[in-house]
Amino acid sequence: METNKKMVIYQTLPRLFGNRQSSHVKYGNIEENGVGKFSAYTENVLTEIKALGISHIWYTGVIEHATKSDFTAYGIPKDHNAVVKGTAGSPYAIKDYYDVDPALADDVSCRMEEFEALIKRTHEAGLKAIIDFVPNHVARQYHSDVRAPFIEDLGQTDDTSKAFDANNNFYYLPGQALELHFGAKQEDFEYSEFPAKVTGNDCFSPNPSRNDWYETVKLNYGIDYLNGRTTHFDPVPNTWEKMLQILLFWASKGVDAFRCDMAEMVPVAFWQWVIPKVKEQHDVLFIAEVYNPAEYHNYLINGHFDYLYDKVGLYDTLRLVITGEAPASQITGCWQALDGIQSRMLNFLENHDEQRIASDFFAGDARKGFPGMMVSTLMNTNPVMVYNGQELGERGMDEEGFSGLDGRTTIFDYWSMESVRHWFNDGQPDDGQLTKEQKELRDKYKALLNIALTEPVISQGIFHDLTYANLKNPYFNPHRQYAFLRKQENEVILVVANFDKAEQTVRVQIPENAFRVCGIKDNKAARLTDLFTGQTSISTLTDAWPYQVELPPYSGRILKFTY
Repeated sequence: METNKKMVIYQTLPRLFGNRQSSHVKYGNIEENGVGKFSAYTENVLTEIKALGISHIWYTGVIEHATKSDFTAYGIPKDHNAVVKGTAGSPYAIKDYYDVDPALADDVSCRMEEFEALIKRTHEAGLKAIIDFVPNHVARQYHSDVRAPFIEDLGQTDDTSKAFDANNNFYYLPGQALELHFGAKQEDFEYSEFPAKVTGNDCFSPNPSRNDWYETVKLNYGIDYLNGRTTHFDPVPNTWEKMLQILLFWASKGVDAFRCDMAEMVPVAFWQWVIPKVKEQHDVLFIAEVYNPAEYHNYLINGHFDYLYDKVGLYDTLRLVITGEAPASQITGCWQALDGIQSRMLNFLENHDEQRIASDFFAGDARKGFPGMMVSTLMNTNPVMVYNGQELGERGMDEEGFSGLDGRTTIFDYWSMESVRHWFNDGQPDDGQLTKEQKELRDKYKALLNIALTEPVISQGIFHDLTYANLKNPYFNPHRQYAFLRKQENEVILVVANFDKAEQTVRVQIPENAFRVCGIKDNKAARLTDLFTGQTSISTLTDAWPYQVELPPYSGRILKFTY
């Protein structure tokens, strides 16, 4: 993996991508609402995604998961409606770890070949490919019908008379049947599961609620939760070996990284064991969805993850700053709390779990999120992620299927995003069908992400926060502006983000300490380049007087000084 380039990730859900429809049906099936395919990511589309300033593309929902669609004609068992969320089903209720979602293929019988062709096209476009690894749980009716004969299926040899056994792949509730009392849609016959398996979100009850992950069952990694959480890691549990086989299978397909769903619900000991084994054979990255800051160091150092989500810190803070509920100066506490591991955190403002910036549940206006995106993208060397449609101001205000009207784009149903459909233009991406506002926003994202991708000072340089020197500065509002420096060799970048709705002229105080730490010579002439506009001039930085910057509303300036 390249280490001298900024990692810029584009998350996309193929099911929702570029699918053209004249209308949507709230609970529509494939025939009514259509579905995006692997083939939608043509050479032209991937070239345009790369041109946005992207290095990696995360194909979400690739692995076969439970669905209400019927693929029995292709030898794929049908799932019972009662244990499928939505019409398309949750991408995180894995039904077969060795197969891809048949709905994403033009020819279902050639679905794996079509996925492999997608990976090949992705690499030829100069992009690296990420897919999900869902280690904590699987669909209730998990069964691999395409695994190699020598590979034992999950649960195949479980002793279901035991609530826990280190060699079982699932947890059981002996003598109890699963009962769904919240109106889960049944078919001609009730869904039957006896003994009941434990639900994926650690629900040890035969009666999970609608708010539980009732469509999933938890995998057993050798922790006996009902007996003091005692661990049984020696000898290596059966589940560990099976998950290693699964990771090696997908890495062999040319996948470059795994985004590991709810990684903190799986013991660190497993990651400590499995990640080095995979990396011995394949050059892949591991990104963990971890929400407990107290466990960050554990999963990075002992668990060997490359990157962790920065949700609880930076995302949550930026959301409050964007909506005016917290001062921009609180951003400083985010990197301070990370205690030196900021370069190992993945920044984002949108993903499939979070509400859209432009939704009425968040900012109501995509432009308001741009200064936050500047901070996420530029404040350190760590990766940053954009969610499909974020760069177009997708609102996520459709009242679709299982998800409903919640400010998110559904992951459970056959749907698509109007803004993305207009950009996609039936496989010939351009901005002809976009509104003026969408074009402007996409151009701003493209400029920002390409700065991050191409400027060595952003991908490799040191970071120095300027907030502490401007808290009492009468010409700088720490509630609505945030400023910092990046420094690499003979280049310095001054970033000033403006969260205010009005244009502002500020004067940024750069203290003597910043010059010393960054190794900048006070008042030395430098070539100044405004990286957003390309305009150049000669300028200087000094601690003798503040540096004046004119800031556009809901935006900012990125000024590069070359000495």
